[in-house]
Amino acid sequence: MSTFYITTPIYYVNDVPHLGHAYTTIIADALARFHRAAHHAVGDHTRMLTGTDEHGQKIEEAARKRGLTPQQLTDDVSPRFSQAWQQLNISNDDFIRTTEPRHKAVVAELWRRIDAAGDMYLASYDGWYCVGCEAFYTESQLVKMPSEGDGWYCPDHKRPVAWVAKERSWFFRMAKYQAALLAHIESHPDFIRPVGYRNEIVSFLKSGLRDLSVSRTSFAWGITPPSNDPEGLPHVIYVWLDALTNYLSALCDVNADGTVNLDSAMAKTFWPEAVHLIGKDILRFHAVYWPCFLLSAGLPLPKSIVCHGWWTVRGEKISKSLPATRIDPVVLAKALANGAPLGDQIGVDAMRYYLLREVPLGNDGDFTLESLFARYNAELANDLGNLINRSITLLQKFGGQFPPTYRQAAHAESQRGLQQAIEDLLTTTARDAAAQFTEFSPSRALETIWRFVREGNRYVDMSAPWAQAKKAATGDSAAVEDLQLTLHTMRGLLIAIADLIAPVLPTSAATLLGWLGVSREPHWPAGAAALQETPALPWATEITPLFPRFDDATMAKISALVLPAEPAVAPVTEAPAPAKASATKAPAAALAPISYEDFMKTELRVGNVVSATAIPKAKKLLHLFVDVGEATPRSVVAGIAEAYAPADLVGKK
Repeated sequence: MSTFYITTPIYYVNDVPHLGHAYTTIIADALARFHRAAHHAVGDHTRMLTGTDEHGQKIEEAARKRGLTPQQLTDDVSPRFSQAWQQLNISNDDFIRTTEPRHKAVVAELWRRIDAAGDMYLASYDGWYCVGCEAFYTESQLVKMPSEGDGWYCPDHKRPVAWVAKERSWFFRMAKYQAALLAHIESHPDFIRPVGYRNEIVSFLKSGLRDLSVSRTSFAWGITPPSNDPEGLPHVIYVWLDALTNYLSALCDVNADGTVNLDSAMAKTFWPEAVHLIGKDILRFHAVYWPCFLLSAGLPLPKSIVCHGWWTVRGEKISKSLPATRIDPVVLAKALANGAPLGDQIGVDAMRYYLLREVPLGNDGDFTLESLFARYNAELANDLGNLINRSITLLQKFGGQFPPTYRQAAHAESQRGLQQAIEDLLTTTARDAAAQFTEFSPSRALETIWRFVREGNRYVDMSAPWAQAKKAATGDSAAVEDLQLTLHTMRGLLIAIADLIAPVLPTSAATLLGWLGVSREPHWPAGAAALQETPALPWATEITPLFPRFDDATMAKISALVLPAEPAVAPVTEAPAPAKASATKAPAAALAPISYEDFMKTELRVGNVVSATAIPKAKKLLHLFVDVGEATPRSVVAGIAEAYAPADLVGKK
């Protein structure tokens, strides 16, 4: 029996859902849907968890500024995440909040186990603290930003850190587990993925671990530790020890008396297969702190930590201070639906496809509406939409007169060849895409699936059912058999495509199966046999385009809804006073060179352009397929159309 447990980070409730949150959650959802579909026949146990992180100094400060209690603030913001995931068709099995009693009980039990192992002690601590990260930093980890003034800045947030002076704290003996964690990583190559992030953590561990402060006394919004401070100071548990435990607390049973069963049936089933999907900014907390906590408590480590990169928006990091970067994923999905008869969920599918197809998991990506529109028109409207529309139209036109049937050997030699080719390609597509989803490569899986979609269009062109129908109408029995096989194969390949796209485009897949008379849930196609499926119900008599092409007017309308216009520059009403020489701002310092270790994380390749085509109504964009020595060429949208003709690029490096 195959078991799969995937978690997203729990999202901090001093924020509201934005594109970055949606990206992580959609990846997890697509992988969960794949595992449900791929192992449906053997009763796959698949579970997806998401939720909200609701404790800590940031929440306490944000609530104070709004005149609320921290609980009131979290009760207001947390539902925004759960509601957003419902609107984006996320199939999570559980949604956990760290203010829930079940979670608090498991955090307290984890603390007790760590304390019982002799790994907690009281001491005083001072150091540089970033409220945004809820983490302490050494000066060697901080950065200077001369353009912003004196002082140390957080390496992630690029904001000033604060000096915390001599605060009494419980400490965790994290350094004790440095060797054990390194040994685990070395013996489990897939514990941290992709490999670049694994190397980063190995380097961090080899530089040496320090014991970790795991409580605070300077604020009150958090879980009270079960250990008593002899001096009677009120502590709250460090927010990361609290938050990370959610992955386990969602699986554990809490008894009526408040005691916790860490060996519950659900924990035994799912915890050994846990996959934590995270962004690279929280890698150290998940790949160092969390495993050390678990080792101390005598608990198994998760199976894998899968790390993805960041999305920027028009080259800018998503930030509260830059409203134009904070794209609301629900607004984006509704805009992409563009009033579609099938509802907003078609827009959700379009957004899901773009986010998962555009960037290989692990890499950073830059969101632009130009690249989204290019992929939408070329791949969803042209490739998939065109195949669905033309195939179902032909089935409606000829299927009643010449009902589709499957025959092992078609009458004409050409038909046998086409039939065998499409069967073979489906077998390899289902196998390769399954492997890519399993290896956390949804972008590559979609690339593989889309080769089959394009081959489906080629099959329709090559088999030419309209010509077969013309001959069949004369009474030619061979032509009748050929047409029946073609219609059956067209229907079968659409069913197979619906199953293949279901993890990423669930609404589109369900709609397509319904049009084809298939009433079952999507399941992963079992190779060529999928083409032989004969639905019990008739196909639809009326359909509407799933993904109608976006014209210039539609793209302009969507752009106005999704991305606010750049703020206008206020007109100058009087001549500005001449600047004083002393006020002249010094030029910003040059960026410091990156380290050799950072450079070694890159992988540089020279690719060969296999094909290049213009993208309609996109003056700057070309669609390239580039061979970089992998099993299949990379699909790339490049903004170079004004400098190169497509024909001039083929064969170039």
